[in-house]
Amino acid sequence: MAVEVAEGLAGRLEQALLRADATAHEVEQLCRQAAQWGVRGVCVLPVHVARARRCLEGSPVRVVAAVGFPLGASSTLVKVVEAVQCVGAGAHEVDVVIALWALKAGQLDEVERDLQAVVRAVGPQVPVKAILETPYLSGPEKAAAALAARACGARYVKTSTGFGPGGATVEDVRLLREVLGDQVGVKASGGVRRARQALELLRAGADLIGTSHGFAILQELQGLPALPELPELPEGGAAP
Repeated sequence: MAVEVAEGLAGRLEQALLRADATAHEVEQLCRQAAQWGVRGVCVLPVHVARARRCLEGSPVRVVAAVGFPLGASSTLVKVVEAVQCVGAGAHEVDVVIALWALKAGQLDEVERDLQAVVRAVGPQVPVKAILETPYLSGPEKAAAALAARACGARYVKTSTGFGPGGATVEDVRLLREVLGDQVGVKASGGVRRARQALELLRAGADLIGTSHGFAILQELQGLPALPELPELPEGGAAP
């Protein structure tokens, strides 16, 4: 049972290495471990995308690039260029921080313009996850941001960067799932460190889990004593 649940969770985990001081050696080690554990993807900074893609050649593990990270305050042009360069370097997906400053100012049209430019630039074959940075947002702002992301063609919304004042919560995941229905996926990210926490987020409606503790979570999960009491993994996901 433990191994089965761990394998199911691995397919929903995106292991992140987004530290400013991450080295090439650490990226290579990350990719080797990701392939061994069979996680869904690795999330890295743009400078590491090409190396990660080379290391994972022949592996089903996806390379996810963090764009406009972590503040979302780059100009739209800079985000577009960064996203396109990442895809050119081998990224399968792009996680981009929305124009948080515009959202807080009530400028939803600017939020949509910024995000849509990235979505269009990378094309329909490259899933884009819109990072909302929920710890900064009120309930209505979270809902508005999620709906804007859906309108722009984002395939997922992602709760947070992990660099802000908080991370993923069950309440936020439930809200996003309620607002989005099954049309857009939800990636719970930020502060996810334990297996039970990850499973609770999945039960609340998350499709994916983003964490820098993914391998440790899988190790922990294999040793949990009361696995039958843990929530079952949700069926499928809103986006491939």
